[in-house]
Amino acid sequence: MHHQPETARQSRGAAAPGDWEAMMAAAQAGDVRAYDRLLREMLPLLRATARRRLSNAADVEEAVQDTLLTIHQLRHTYEPGRPLRPWLRVICERRCVDRIRWRQRHARGELPISDAEDSIAAPSRHDAGPGKVMAAQLRALVDTLPAAQRTALTLTRFEELSLTEASRHSGLSIGSLKIACWRGVRTLRERLDAAA
Repeated sequence: MHHQPETARQSRGAAAPGDWEAMMAAAQAGDVRAYDRLLREMLPLLRATARRRLSNAADVEEAVQDTLLTIHQLRHTYEPGRPLRPWLRVICERRCVDRIRWRQRHARGELPISDAEDSIAAPSRHDAGPGKVMAAQLRALVDTLPAAQRTALTLTRFEELSLTEASRHSGLSIGSLKIACWRGVRTLRERLDAAA
């Protein structure tokens, strides 16, 4: 039996694909590549968890984005050596419950955020009705966002760049862009709710 590759990998401090606990420990120590890889690898688990609780595809993606943000904010609380998947599932379940509650609270008179994003991404130049007003309002609100959120939404929604292209243009990592987009959309939603 040959254990040499494992020993060599451990001596370099690298985590094997799928070794999420090691990747999280490395991320806590500041390893950006391990953290980025971990986030990519955990997405199918988070989506599967969210799909079990939520029937709407947009809600699933919102819950996943909420979960990613929570993981980012709480990653320092993970105890190395403990199984990571149950910790991730619990966070995702809680974000799903939050999403269900949000949906219930905003069931009446709410412009779905996907519609708001469509208005940001592709407003009609010839529409003189409410859609144009909403698009103009959203664009004005985007201009008031913090720089990272404004940049992320402008590149991904107005200019319709992929995350990779937006990352190249902005100098922000894909993970940072996702978080900035999530925060920006959340801020826009809160401001639109307050104005309603």
